[in-house]
Amino acid sequence: MASKKPLDEGIRLFKTRRWDKALEEFLKTDSTGFGNEENIELAYYLGLCYTKLEHFDEALLYLEQVVTGSEDPLRIYQCRLTLAYIYVITGRSKLAEFELGRLVKSGYESIQIYTTMAFAAWSQKQYQKAVDFYERALDMDENNTTALNGLGYILADSDIDVKRGIKLCRKAVDKKPQSAAYLDSLGWAHFKNGEISEARSWLRRAFDLSPNRKEIKKHMKIVVGGDS
Repeated sequence: MASKKPLDEGIRLFKTRRWDKALEEFLKTDSTGFGNEENIELAYYLGLCYTKLEHFDEALLYLEQVVTGSEDPLRIYQCRLTLAYIYVITGRSKLAEFELGRLVKSGYESIQIYTTMAFAAWSQKQYQKAVDFYERALDMDENNTTALNGLGYILADSDIDVKRGIKLCRKAVDKKPQSAAYLDSLGWAHFKNGEISEARSWLRRAFDLSPNRKEIKKHMKIVVGGDS
């Protein structure tokens, strides 16, 4: 029987999605005597745990250690992508673009990279740039729901092509009918097309699934009124 390694229990907890327990286990790890590879692995899991628990400042510290110290290209790729995700959702879209640009220049291409780049561009109101990135993601997988929904929402919200936006949002909803975000996008796209009854129907379904989501509440207030 193989001897148990210092990080094994934390990794087991992480793989079972028990982020808080995994973090506790990693934080109490005695790293005395660790070599560079083991320290990088510990930083990697600490960064991912803090990301899952939405402790983003702490996550950034550990993920940066992996990016600068690891020799594993796939691990660097994952950490750069995670860094970009954190930068986008914390309102630092230019930093997100920098991390993603580094990946593309290094020869990495993936749907996740392009959808994240699209979201970063959208966050900066660079709508055509966001559309182009979502189109590139759909070139790689025409059924990717993140790209379908993101592109559909932008096309409708920015009035670039509302009717196509509705079609794309509907395709995303057909694939994931219990996604509040996708239902919200479809409802908003119908509203932008002047179809108020359809908009209300889809937005109410989104609201029932996720009544506390800020964007859904905003759309409900505009389309349905104060009494949602």
